[in-house]
Amino acid sequence: MFAKLHRKSLSLSLGLLLTGLSAGAWAANAVPAVDAGVASANQTVQVTLVLKLRNQAALEDYIKQTVTPGSPNYQQFLTTSQFAAQYGATADAIARVQSFLQQQGLSSQVLPSHLAIRTSGTLSQFGRLFQTSVHDYVSRQDGHHFHKPASSLQIPSAIADVVAAASGLSSERAYRPHHVSASAFTALSSQSPKVSALSATSDGSSGNPTASGVPGQYTVGDVANFYNINPLYKRGVVGKGSTIAIVTLSNFYPSDATAYWSDIGLATKPNRITQVHVDGGGAIDGGSGETSIDVEQSGGVAPYANIIVYDAPNAGNGYVDAFAQAVSDNIADSISTSWGLPEIFNFAALNVAGASNTDTSDAGDLRAFHEIFLEAAVQGQSLFAASGDSGAYDTVRDLGAGTAVGDYTAPLTVDSPASDPYITAAGGTTTPYSYAFGTGPTESISRESVWGWDYIQNYFDTYIGPNVINLFSSGGGGGVSVYWHKPFYQVFTDGIRRSESHQSLVYNDPSAGPTTLLQLPSRFTGRNVPDVSLNADPETGYIFVSTFDGGLLAGEGGTSFVAPQLNGVTALLRQSTGHRIGLWNPQIYAIQNIFGYGRFSAFNSVRAGDNWFYYGAPRYNQGAGIGSLNVANLDAFLRAGF
Repeated sequence: MFAKLHRKSLSLSLGLLLTGLSAGAWAANAVPAVDAGVASANQTVQVTLVLKLRNQAALEDYIKQTVTPGSPNYQQFLTTSQFAAQYGATADAIARVQSFLQQQGLSSQVLPSHLAIRTSGTLSQFGRLFQTSVHDYVSRQDGHHFHKPASSLQIPSAIADVVAAASGLSSERAYRPHHVSASAFTALSSQSPKVSALSATSDGSSGNPTASGVPGQYTVGDVANFYNINPLYKRGVVGKGSTIAIVTLSNFYPSDATAYWSDIGLATKPNRITQVHVDGGGAIDGGSGETSIDVEQSGGVAPYANIIVYDAPNAGNGYVDAFAQAVSDNIADSISTSWGLPEIFNFAALNVAGASNTDTSDAGDLRAFHEIFLEAAVQGQSLFAASGDSGAYDTVRDLGAGTAVGDYTAPLTVDSPASDPYITAAGGTTTPYSYAFGTGPTESISRESVWGWDYIQNYFDTYIGPNVINLFSSGGGGGVSVYWHKPFYQVFTDGIRRSESHQSLVYNDPSAGPTTLLQLPSRFTGRNVPDVSLNADPETGYIFVSTFDGGLLAGEGGTSFVAPQLNGVTALLRQSTGHRIGLWNPQIYAIQNIFGYGRFSAFNSVRAGDNWFYYGAPRYNQGAGIGSLNVANLDAFLRAGF
């Protein structure tokens, strides 16, 4: 079936891989950077003004009704124009903002949803507009050059009653793609790993002809076997009439996806991929493989769905604009993304000069994403985001926190935008397999478990020696938001937790000593993530095709695979039910809370494993959420109106 398979990890620096760090292009700067002075006044940038919603409480109530069987507005989703008329900014308010921008010499473009205005101008113009100056900075961590406001933005009083947030004036942070390569075990052993699958599926079904059955070389066919998707295929449910959207921050080669589907022998709808380059589009770069994964997985699970790829630059307002465009267009029935950053990187304590280290107000894009996600929910668009690949400690992959080369502590943190309550957070599991390395004995994972590489860490500590390698904290992202409060759909869910006490991000300055950059709220009644999980461990991972990364690769995983798989599942459910599914979360939590686990459940409880802090359990847990899917059963619940 496959040719020229190789594990991408073997081409990486072993030290870099095992600490969980990535190349500097994805690094974030939590340490106060060196101020290099006022940025070039004539530098042109784009800024997006996210406008305040009207009647937000009524909007949230309407969203709840659209996914509540028996409600008079059940499945009565709005069009973009209806959203604009009922909940977007008024025409008078928009005209006032446009007039104000014009007076400042700034252009403006209003989205049809009346939710955002895109504007372009120079740094000096925006500095005057927001009563700040924009400076150049150099990261003390990796030498990265960027610009950002030297003080907090002040929305002008003339439009402060209309504008909720401004995105794009900082180029400091770049979002990270959430996929991971299998560890370079062969570099530590005289013989290749002995790996074999113990079970074809989680529920006994099997037989998808595109499946490989080989851990590390799994395909979308194996996903169908694991999670009982095949009964839908047998009914002719393949995503016909559905449209999938991918929001991403790198361009890609569409031929990667068609090559992947052809290589595994999957028949698909021809000419199904459309690209929309937002703000000029993303680059062909180190994130291109991520986009390939997203298209291959979502389009492989739903082989006859249409696919729209919204790609934008990985800087400034690119991510916000890509989501805003995908939602305002309102063509896609479901949307997924596999990029993110620690939620805490949005806090004022890490962004605003002079802010208290306890200031967890949003100085980033949390509010901007939230309003966009509310619009998507009321339009019936299902949203999915990868929950991250750093277990319960989301900053580790970005800062090297808690590792041998790290200068930071590692507080318990979650990823954004997955932590938003109006998006479904996609977590990760390890499916059953056996493994052995070198002269060590064969050990096995006998049932689906929360993905966390401490099981491999323990094996190495025992049979190779303690402290020889460090795999902390690779695993499925999960935990408790310290910004978003517990949403209504988690109120009656057994296993929901508050944030832990005594969590701080501390920079261990070699010359000045420890500096506390952020003290996280203790016992915060926050939104718990993830919501639902599928196989994501690279050791029981997948193949994918990426021209940028060298072709056909094996031993790949991460929650980046799960988010698009759920996107594809939604396309199947869209065809099967005959309507959009809408926001998953209230529906899946209700089904689990009411019907529990068992033979006819829509979910498989994930009771084993951990993500370095949170453990699997026969209930909701912060490693795997409410569990993994039984798609055929979920489809039956949805068609019956549960």
